[in-house]
Amino acid sequence: MYRHFFKRAIDIIASGGALLVLALPLGAVTAWLHFANRGAGAFFFQERPGRGGKIFKVVKFKTMTDERDASGNLLPDAHRLTKVGQFIRSTSIDELPQLWNVLKGDMSLIGPRPLLVKYLPYYTEREQIRHAVRPGITGLAQVNGRSHVEWDEKLEYDAKYVENLSFALDCKILYKTIINVLRGSDIELLPESHDLDVIRNRKQRDI
Repeated sequence: MYRHFFKRAIDIIASGGALLVLALPLGAVTAWLHFANRGAGAFFFQERPGRGGKIFKVVKFKTMTDERDASGNLLPDAHRLTKVGQFIRSTSIDELPQLWNVLKGDMSLIGPRPLLVKYLPYYTEREQIRHAVRPGITGLAQVNGRSHVEWDEKLEYDAKYVENLSFALDCKILYKTIINVLRGSDIELLPESHDLDVIRNRKQRDI
């Protein structure tokens, strides 16, 4: 009953309420980033696979400029990440616009994080179970090491979450997420340095 009804009801009430309460702060952050990003905009949109593998556009606060080199190529992420962006990421504020994705039904508050579309061919049969539920703003992998665990372990956490999904587990993940945010632990300031497709292609070559 929780998986098929109450979880979605809680998502709607919680995300809708949070967006109303945070409307002014989110508006202030949007204006702040508009200037800090030097005309690159305040929001970042990217296609991600959701439940059933359906593609949707996830929205986050944009923490980088669009600065390019003389050849027109984007500068490395470390050069484009602004001081404001560092703060927004270190406090996980960049994740808050995803409350809109939750309200729309693309995502849930808690579930496997929505990863890149290009990773879809590289999941094992067991790992594909992550798409049996809506992806989440936070999840079991995020409260168990986040950027400090290997891909295989991270994706195994996602599979275990789907298999053991319950109200009690979601409450536990939410509690750990709040603690991690308050402590500023397991925060990724820059994107994954080793993509899943690169790692698994390398493993295939080594076999």
